[in-house]
Amino acid sequence: MARFVLYHTDGCHLCEQAYSLALQTLPASDIEEIDITSNEALMQSYQTTIPVFERKSDHVQLSWPFELSQIQQLVE
Repeated sequence: MARFVLYHTDGCHLCEQAYSLALQTLPASDIEEIDITSNEALMQSYQTTIPVFERKSDHVQLSWPFELSQIQQLVE
């Protein structure tokens, strides 16, 4: 079961960069990708801040821009 969420949209190059960063620390199975265009509430929340990387257990989030070291801290 995924422990983290990456909020994104298809075709977002920054989202692709964020996913690549996350994969340097986590296996793909630990990352749930959620396209914000599938939900109006998510669009309202994240349309200007994607990509957003979230730890599911306590909903701590990183909004772009973030670095590998920040993801690593969130994972620890």
